[in-house]
Amino acid sequence: MRSDITPGGVFPDYALPDHTGTERTLGELQGGDPMVLLLARGHYCPKDHQQHLELAAAQPRFAVAYTRIVTVTTDDRRSLQEFRASVGAQWTFLSDPGRIVQRDLDIQEYTDPENDPMIPHTLVLKPGLVVHSVYNGYWFWGRPSPAELWRDLRAATAEVRPDWDLGAPGLREAWDAGDWSHFHGWDRRVGTGARVAG
Repeated sequence: MRSDITPGGVFPDYALPDHTGTERTLGELQGGDPMVLLLARGHYCPKDHQQHLELAAAQPRFAVAYTRIVTVTTDDRRSLQEFRASVGAQWTFLSDPGRIVQRDLDIQEYTDPENDPMIPHTLVLKPGLVVHSVYNGYWFWGRPSPAELWRDLRAATAEVRPDWDLGAPGLREAWDAGDWSHFHGWDRRVGTGARVAG
């Protein structure tokens, strides 16, 4: 992995076609939320399937926690769609058969010249694609468990959400004054304080 892809660094904002063929950037997909990014071998890999099945089972938790998931593989679009469907994932999969990400991050899995995949990595990214944690998943046990992701996402969310602790100084005063900018999911433009989907 490139030496700058470490906690505190900024992950590149790659633009790649998704499972529908629409070009998307990672920054667009992340929005203002934490994100789990999976750099995967692809549809052929049983280890990727197992990891994605576990995440798909936990996906409702990610949704209610305003946390995105994105997968990038070197699969072509058809294989990408089959991979996504086979694990029951509802999040965006991005296709990189040209191996742009693999080359740029220096993560070619040279021990598998037949498939020429990326070395699998899982990253937890804070808003702005800021790296919180990086896991090397060449061996399956190197991949984070759902419990480890929960721990990482708890720490990352606490760092980026001003309203993590509603007892923090000044938050109640800001709320009472109608300044909802510190509160995730509340839109200052809505005069009634209606909650907006995050």
